[in-house]
Amino acid sequence: MKDNIVLQMKNIHKSFPGVRALQGVDFTLRKGEVHALMGENGAGKSTLIKVLTGVYSKDEGDIFLEGSAVAIHSPQDAQKVGISTVYQEITLCPNLSVAENMFIGRTSGMGQNWKKMNKDTEKILKSLDIPATATQQLETCSLAVQQMIAIARAVDMDCKVLILDEPTSSLDEQEVEKLFKLMRDLRSRGVGIVFVTHFLDQVYEICDRITVMRDGQLVGEFEIEKLPRVQLVSKMLGKELDDMSDIKGDQKAYEKKSGVAPVLEAKGRVSDAGIKPFDFHIDKGEVNGFTGLLGSGRSECVRALFGADRITGGTIKMNGKDVKIHKPLDAMKNGMAYLSEDRKGEGIVGDLSVRENIILAQQVLRGFFKPFSKAKQYEIADEYIKLLSIKTASADTPIKSLSGGNQQKVILARWLFTHPEYLILDEPTRGIDVGTKVDIQKLVLKLASEGMSVTFISSELDEMLRTCSRLVVMRDRKVVGELSGDDLNQSKVMSTIAGGDK
Repeated sequence: MKDNIVLQMKNIHKSFPGVRALQGVDFTLRKGEVHALMGENGAGKSTLIKVLTGVYSKDEGDIFLEGSAVAIHSPQDAQKVGISTVYQEITLCPNLSVAENMFIGRTSGMGQNWKKMNKDTEKILKSLDIPATATQQLETCSLAVQQMIAIARAVDMDCKVLILDEPTSSLDEQEVEKLFKLMRDLRSRGVGIVFVTHFLDQVYEICDRITVMRDGQLVGEFEIEKLPRVQLVSKMLGKELDDMSDIKGDQKAYEKKSGVAPVLEAKGRVSDAGIKPFDFHIDKGEVNGFTGLLGSGRSECVRALFGADRITGGTIKMNGKDVKIHKPLDAMKNGMAYLSEDRKGEGIVGDLSVRENIILAQQVLRGFFKPFSKAKQYEIADEYIKLLSIKTASADTPIKSLSGGNQQKVILARWLFTHPEYLILDEPTRGIDVGTKVDIQKLVLKLASEGMSVTFISSELDEMLRTCSRLVVMRDRKVVGELSGDDLNQSKVMSTIAGGDK
């Protein structure tokens, strides 16, 4: 089998200031196989791929291609030795033809033989059964076909190793099947394919082997038929099934309130973010959550509830009455608040002060022609700085100078000041210290005890079990289960995420 190995990465180390991103990682790829690279956020998958493709320089370790050591210091070096990458975001030129995209950067442009280029392109498209023509404008092709053309371009450049980084994240089921057909074709031709994805179903449909990473380290390499799904989930999350102790949550047990309308009830809700239509409800004073692996659709569901993505279907009732929520302002006016997982991009306004960040959402609701007086702003800011124990020199300190945990508390204060009936917290404790995490968890339970309804999302399953009385389980962008009561434990959550032992 050793002669069948196309790529070996041995003892790869990579550090950034304060972070050991890769710690002695090994990776082996065979000719003619599809090999899944799996791991949760921060596992080190992207760093390993960037080392392989020359985006990052490794600190230590060796890379071998077909048994010979190779030095890869740039993406051009990787391409020269036969390593090609196709990313989730297609990097082709939509305003050029298919043939021009196939050969861009590979011809001088002066005196180009267009007839030969189109003929060669048609030959490649036909050989890989890609439904496009050489002269067709790329932007007229579907996303899946554009993805296939990007792969065809990579393969045509003497590709030995093809890296597909989340290639199916924007495709529907029919488009995924077309892509898989191409991948199977390439596998039969001896191309080694590294498949980076979050979709469990797709891994078990197309892959031969799986390498699992966690916290910058290699967890293991497994034959697909020897690794049941629930074991894969446990290895990704770092929770071995044999020694898992179920955590008793601090939350009250969930009880369905008969005769009382939910605070929010969604039916067939769906957005253009790729999730399947879902139903959801939350009762007064309840803390529930969406759980699942990274990329399962947790965030997309709450964004659909809040109108943060373009809504394409479904209804919402609040306290039994139909409401229309197509954008965040609609949600805010109906008593909803949403703390996004993207603290920097959708949360803090870095150049504004703590005070200005706290009053921002409520000021939007009031209208900017009814500004709070300076005295009122300070009164509000001081109240929430004290309530949430925000560590800041003063209310006038720029929020960008605060620690990540204190920035998070300021954004939480912003939404609490709108006095919402329903609060959505997406990864509110990510990247903050343990003490602040506990403070936020306690605050969530206190708010619920006072009657606020809260949806809580965290990548840390322990935290979800401590905080939520009911969990909606996601897999591959669809709701696959709902757990409460005695079923609210790690084993049950993980087996539901995995979808059984097959």
